[in-house]
Amino acid sequence: MTTRHFHHCPTVRAGLPPVARPTRRAVRRTIATGVVLGALMLAGAGPALAAAPGGATPTPVVEAAPAVTAPTPDAGSTPGVATGADPKSATLTVTGTGRAAAPADLAILSVGVEVARPTAKEAMTAQRTAAEALLAALRKQSVADRDIRTDSLSLSPVYTQSTNGESRVTGYQAGQTFSVKVRDVEKAGQVIGAVTGATGSAGRVNSVAFDVADPTVLRSRAREAAHRDAYEKASQHAELSGHRLGRLISLTEGESLRPSPGGGMPADAPEVPLAPGEIEEQVTVTAVYELL
Repeated sequence: MTTRHFHHCPTVRAGLPPVARPTRRAVRRTIATGVVLGALMLAGAGPALAAAPGGATPTPVVEAAPAVTAPTPDAGSTPGVATGADPKSATLTVTGTGRAAAPADLAILSVGVEVARPTAKEAMTAQRTAAEALLAALRKQSVADRDIRTDSLSLSPVYTQSTNGESRVTGYQAGQTFSVKVRDVEKAGQVIGAVTGATGSAGRVNSVAFDVADPTVLRSRAREAAHRDAYEKASQHAELSGHRLGRLISLTEGESLRPSPGGGMPADAPEVPLAPGEIEEQVTVTAVYELL
């Protein structure tokens, strides 16, 4: 009996080349390489994925677009002013002046006494005597004590220069001044005459000024006139520039102007005629309006 030996050989498909079977080591290397590549891909895509609750498929995270930088203004543009600004934002600044006048009903006198004596004590004594005579004369003219105020009191040495150029004290000069309000302006000259008559050579009349006892009403009238003046000016400017006058944005009032005291007169002046005239109050306002 004949024995046949068969050798194992790979199956050959018709028309196809034989396929080599991979070894176990090659399979393990391929799996390891795939795991590493997958980990790298997940690490790179991590920031772009957000974990969904419940194990759902991660939702891609869309990154915000970078901020757009505003263009730099031209060198010739004005800082703080927008190009092509709304014309409604235009403003107009005007100054209004108002005046109001009223007859003076108050006279303010600056009167006093001044004496010189060899010693300081004698000078102060003589000054006190003259001041008491002045106050008594004012009270006789029905001037109330509330309208009499001491403004100053002074005592100073009097120097005399000798022939050799040396100065020495030869006496002392004492003085006192009072501010007196005479509410009957027709009697102001009479009050001055009474003061100079009672004090003699020691009397002094420094100044006379006229005013109104209550300037509130006068100032209010001047303020109203200043407002009207400012509004009329602003309305005219708006019309001339082709705009309409809008709301008042701001208003500033300046200091009002009052009369200043008059000049002095000699102490031995008799009962002098005075002309009080009118007292004028002036108010100035600065107004800023919106142009429409």
